[in-house]
Parts: sequence; structure tokens; C-alpha cells
Amino acid sequence: MKTTIKTIRENILTPWGLWLALLGVILFSALIGGLMVFWKGLSITNLTDRVPWGLWISIDLSAIAVSAGAFSFCAGVYLFGLKRYEPIARTATFIGLIGYTMAMLSLLLDIGRPDRFWKALVYWNTHSLLWEVTMCVMLYLTVLVFESMPILASFEWFRKKYPRIAEKMEKVHHYAPVLAIIGLGLSSLHQSSLGAVYGVIKARPIWYKPEMAVLFMLSAIVGGLALTLLASMLSARLTSKAKINDALIERAAHFVGYLMIGYLYFRFWDWLAQTYTYEPGRTEAFEMLTKGTLSFNFWFGEMIFGALLPTFILLYRPMRLSPFWRMLALAMIVGGVVALRFDTNLVGLLTVISYLPGQATVSYTSYTPSLVEWVTGLGIIAYGLLAFSLGVKYLRVVDHRLTSKEHKSVDVNAMDAVRI
Repeated sequence: MKTTIKTIRENILTPWGLWLALLGVILFSALIGGLMVFWKGLSITNLTDRVPWGLWISIDLSAIAVSAGAFSFCAGVYLFGLKRYEPIARTATFIGLIGYTMAMLSLLLDIGRPDRFWKALVYWNTHSLLWEVTMCVMLYLTVLVFESMPILASFEWFRKKYPRIAEKMEKVHHYAPVLAIIGLGLSSLHQSSLGAVYGVIKARPIWYKPEMAVLFMLSAIVGGLALTLLASMLSARLTSKAKINDALIERAAHFVGYLMIGYLYFRFWDWLAQTYTYEPGRTEAFEMLTKGTLSFNFWFGEMIFGALLPTFILLYRPMRLSPFWRMLALAMIVGGVVALRFDTNLVGLLTVISYLPGQATVSYTSYTPSLVEWVTGLGIIAYGLLAFSLGVKYLRVVDHRLTSKEHKSVDVNAMDAVRI
């Protein structure tokens, strides 16, 4: 009896065991909620004809955005020769794989008829942006699987059980430059087209603008880079399994700070451009975003804590050199991108314009996620946290020690000249 209690304490009542138990409870609850959605349909949610895209789509948009570090870092390493940052690109690739599978889970719940997901592959609607996004997601997810094969092959049990397969999976690394080129094209198309899906909907004036594609692309790049750096630093402080090179992260964070200047300029331009004239539907939605129910998200989540403060921290060297302030800034950027995607998705749905004959009238609606939406949504997030936690512990996805020949051959002085 004493031996059993001791075993439980040693294996379960540890920070790692409690963390897995917490995520397990959330995932089990989400599984039940997901089965209820598949059984009873979307009628048990608070989604309506007026608000067809809710919490699940917001999670989908956010997961896609913060996964963009994969194509950003891989492009820098394999296309621009920044080999020193290959360990961080490895982490970004794994996070990208997790993020895209999270997005697929969100869509599986949201489409209502998940058994019909294959129809996009058979019936090509080449005039639909949603079809283009669907194809890019599936193709880029395939690229991420190939890019992650060397990481998955490092699992010790797998290497011992299937050594030949593991060896072949490791050789995929030789094709990393080709995969980086393909991934850059597919992910760029997907990130921009995701914004264009909203930007072409004329019936929602707050969305109907050509800059939506650019805004989605910029926010994805800064959000993806920030999450990769944040996850690396946080992992190193929570477990000895994670090894980081703080100098590399500091340089990359400095580069993110400069990118944030461009993002801030574009975000302020998009904001101020909507105040010039009155337009039915757009003006009311903009007031909801800046003065109404979404104003806290906009001012504090997006602008102040999500963009202005972290930009200052990352560009101010004494604060950037502090791991605490750097982590805080990166976390605020990730939160700001999530707030942007959430606000963008909802603001166009909550303000409805009527196009009946006569003067255009604007009405408002509301949306609060149901319990089953919250449970399943939290389950998707828990899945992402669990997958990354297992990757850190068993696959060494956060290991910045320079071990490969390619890293050792890098000209350190030349790389220092490239301030990324």
C-alpha cells in the first residue's frame, strides 16, 4: 500500500502529471461535447443565420495566424541562408503543424456536416476564395507533416522500434529548402486569401476593403514569430528538456519589433481611413468596434497592449535584453493578434445592414458562445498545449544547441551582420 502511494506521488502528483491530468479532463469534456455536436448538429450551439461564424472560427483564424512562424522562419533559414536560426525554425515547424491541426479540428466542428469535407477535393469551385483556402490548408498541412518528419523521427521509442523508417524520415531534412519554397507559397496564399474571404463580402461594409488580405498576412507573420519565441522561452523556464540560445531569441525578437512598426502603421491607417465619411453599416460597425461592445478588445487587446507597448519593449534595448519583459512583449503580441482575428470576425456579423428598397437601415444582433462551444473550443486549445508539451519532453522540439554540421559551418561574424 505504501509502495503504491509512493508511486502515485512520484509519477502523478508532480507538476508534469498534474498538467497532463488537467489537459486530459479538458480533452475528455471536449470529446463529449464534440460527439454531441456531431449527433445533434449546430442547433445546440448559439450560431445563427446572422452569426454563422463564432468562437470556433475565431479559434481557427487565431490558430492559423500564430502558426505562421513556420513559413517565416523556414523561409529565413533555407531561402535567405540564416542557418544560425535553424533550431528556432525547427520549433516553429512543430508549432505550425499543431496550429494547422487545431484549425482543422475547429472547422470539423463548425461545418456542421464533417462527413462531407472531401467534397472540396472532388468538386473544384475555382471562383471561391473559401475553396482556395481549403486547398491551401490541406496542401500546406501536408508540407508541414513532411517538414516535421525529422522531428518525429527523433522519438527514442520510435527509433528503437522502427529504425529503418526513422532513418528515412530523417533524410527528409535534405529536402528542407524545397519544402520551404513550397510552404512559403502555399502559406502566403492561404494567409492572404483568408483575409480576402472577408474583404470581398460587399454586404458587410466593415469587411469590404482590399487591405484585408494584407492585414491578415502582416498579423500572421508577427503573431507566428512571437509565439515561436515565446513558447521557446517559456519551455526553457518550465523544464530542463528545453534548451535555448537566448542571444538568438533576442535578435529574432528585435526583428519582430521592427516588423511591428509596419504592422502598427497599417493598422492605424486602416482604422483612420474608416472615419472619413459616413457609410451605412460600416460606420455603425466601426463605432461598435471602437466605442461599443468590442471596444475593450480593440483598444486594450489590439492597440495598446497588443501592439504599442510590445513594440516599444522590443525596440528599447534594456527592456528587450530582460527575459521577463521580452516574454511579456511577445505574449502581448500573440494576444493582440488573437484579439484582432476575434474582433474582425464578429464586428461584421453583429452589425446587419438591410438592402430593402428605400433608405438602408442598420440593425444589431448579439452572440454569446454556448456551453458546448466553450467546452469544445477549450478542448482544441488543450490539444495544442498537450501536443507541444509532449513535443518538448520527448521530441526535443526546443533545442537550440548547435549540433548539426550546417550550424557549425556558419560564419558567425557574417550572421551577426544580419540583425534578425
